[in-house]
Amino acid sequence: MWRKIFAWISKYEKHLSAFAMIAGFVADNLLFVRVDLVQTQILFAGYAAACFIAIPLLHWIEMRAGRAGGTMPRWRLLLPLVTQFALGGFWSGFVIFYGRSAVLGASWPFLLFIFLIFLGSEYFHQYHARLVFTSILFFFALYSYAIFAVPMYTGTVGTLTFLESGVVAVGVFALFTILLRIVARERFLTDVWRIRVGAFGVLVIMNVFYFTNILPPLPLSSAAAGIYHSVWHVPGNYLATSETNPWQVHYLGFAPTLHVVLGESLSAYSSIFAPTAIMTTIVHRWQWYDSVQKQWVTRATISYSIAGGRDGGYRGYSTVFMNSMGKWRVNIETTDGRLIERLSFTVVSTTEPPVLTAVTLN
Repeated sequence: MWRKIFAWISKYEKHLSAFAMIAGFVADNLLFVRVDLVQTQILFAGYAAACFIAIPLLHWIEMRAGRAGGTMPRWRLLLPLVTQFALGGFWSGFVIFYGRSAVLGASWPFLLFIFLIFLGSEYFHQYHARLVFTSILFFFALYSYAIFAVPMYTGTVGTLTFLESGVVAVGVFALFTILLRIVARERFLTDVWRIRVGAFGVLVIMNVFYFTNILPPLPLSSAAAGIYHSVWHVPGNYLATSETNPWQVHYLGFAPTLHVVLGESLSAYSSIFAPTAIMTTIVHRWQWYDSVQKQWVTRATISYSIAGGRDGGYRGYSTVFMNSMGKWRVNIETTDGRLIERLSFTVVSTTEPPVLTAVTLN
């Protein structure tokens, strides 16, 4: 019976590889609700453990069979599928969480990079049995995971925490390479420099993404945000006054036009999700577009502290007086300048106050 099963696996390996990737994506969508939930961390840790074991085990079997001149066990065909499933689970999880955290205009290169890897997993399924290919992908997965896992244990975000994430990823990968050296020494020594160069390339790329503010600010993400004529806090809730905007603003995300009597104020509201252990500072950077100099000019920088844990995010707002008409935007950022949300809008001068509606904010 087992012979028939493994013969069937060998015959339909391509289709099973695609199924493994899809299964990983489905599993992620069912279980990945919040980045800081226990089941989320268990699943990611399981993916890492699967790669950590399956990749060296496959090459140990092949090395032993090659030295002995014998046949390899049929069940080894399962190991590339395990690796494919685990890496596919990583990619889909990253698409979900980094996608939620990203501002498309700033983070699209990283999101595109992740998405292309996710789509390419099926096209390159036959390479999941190759040591260099899977080792480099595994390091990229470890690094991408450490970036949002480490802050949940340190309770901090920022440049130092990002660097600590890199140290953790490199440390785990070093243990992985030690295991490879032990169980598949000849093959590992043949490929060691290509593995090191590939891993170093990943390290450089991730640091470039971070220090150019392309990397999304995960584990922080925007739960809700908007520009209002006024915002105020009442026990248990935030209320605001808003203009009636056309459907393009509500459903397509177009920048709203706000009518303001010169000298009156507008308020930026944001609700930022952060994992339970994290306490950090959020910055509202108000910028006006100078059409003469063709550049954005910062008019106000307002910050406030947040504490993580609330499903709907930690709520806060800032208020700025409007002394200039035209294009405005509020960048909602971390203290190290990573963009969480961007609110673009146009201010038009009016002599009559607009009709406003009171709304309850999420």
